[in-house]
Amino acid sequence: MTATKTARERARAELTREIKDEARRQLAEVGAHGLSLRAVARELGMVSSALYRYFPSRDRLLTELIIDAYDAVGEAAEKADPGTGDPRTRWHAVWQATRAWAKAHPHEYALIYGSPIPGYQAPQDTIVPAARVAQAMAKVLLEADPHEPAVTAPMSAELRGQAEALARALGAHAPAEVVTRLIGAWTQLFGAISFELFGQYVGSVDPSDAYFEHLTGQMADFVGL
Repeated sequence: MTATKTARERARAELTREIKDEARRQLAEVGAHGLSLRAVARELGMVSSALYRYFPSRDRLLTELIIDAYDAVGEAAEKADPGTGDPRTRWHAVWQATRAWAKAHPHEYALIYGSPIPGYQAPQDTIVPAARVAQAMAKVLLEADPHEPAVTAPMSAELRGQAEALARALGAHAPAEVVTRLIGAWTQLFGAISFELFGQYVGSVDPSDAYFEHLTGQMADFVGL
């Protein structure tokens, strides 16, 4: 019974992988808004009712693809950090790996960092995977004992509360001022990656290698490395 069950589980895992792979291929052709379970089933030679036993809805399939993408880019960022050594070198490694993943998987990047999908609302189980890059970034900064900038803008009570809540969610013992700088760097660097992938730098800093390296250094300064 155990061997039979194991074989069945393996077959299910393999078909689940094939379904996801086909769905990712369709993302490149029609985007997330055009993803269809019927189309996926047709390309795999399955009847729709069989596919629904694996993914009961398009939204469930999208959620699985979103979680996979967040985990993949998060893993890339985490693996790039050597864990020791010069903090700025670690910071650059994390962000270069994040950008490299995005360039290698532009449609999956667009799925998680592009335009919202009409009619889709991500469930709670996407939150933890979505935080992995931010946690990798925070780990480098907080292990480096960042210095305070010479001038800081006043922070409202509302923003301070938000920053403190985020620090708790990330498991980071950091003051609100440090957290808001992290948010700023996260926004700037992901914004630069998005601009590059979506063609917004054409005619200016294209190719963007030198600019992204420079911006990563600027953001290291900004967060206090």
